[in-house]
Amino acid sequence: MDRDQVEELRSLQDTLYFIGGKWRIPIMNSICNGNRRFREIERSIPGITTRMLSRELKDMEANKLLKRNVYPDTPVLVEYEPTEHCRSFGGIISEMINWGRIHRDIVVRKENK
Repeated sequence: MDRDQVEELRSLQDTLYFIGGKWRIPIMNSICNGNRRFREIERSIPGITTRMLSRELKDMEANKLLKRNVYPDTPVLVEYEPTEHCRSFGGIISEMINWGRIHRDIVVRKENK
C-alpha cells in the first residue's frame, strides 16, 4: 500500500508546530500532573514568565487542549484541566522523556570516554 507522503508531512508539521514552542510540553506535563491553578502551573515550570504562561494557556485552550473553568468564588477561582485530546498526547510525552534520558546517557558516556 502506498503512503500519502504529502498528508504525512502535513500531519508531522502540525505536530511539530504544536510542540515546537519551549513551553507547551512542560505546561501540558504540569497540568496532567495535577497542577490546575495558574500559580501552581507557573511555580512548577522554572523560567516561565507570567505573560508567557498566560499566552500559552489561551492558545492551548483555543486549540482544544485545555478547558478553562471559572468558579464564581470570592476571589474568582480559575482552574485548567486537560481535555481528552490533550491526554492522548501523554504517551508521546512519556516516550520523549525516555528518549531524552537515553540520549543524555549516550552523550554523557561518549564525553566521559
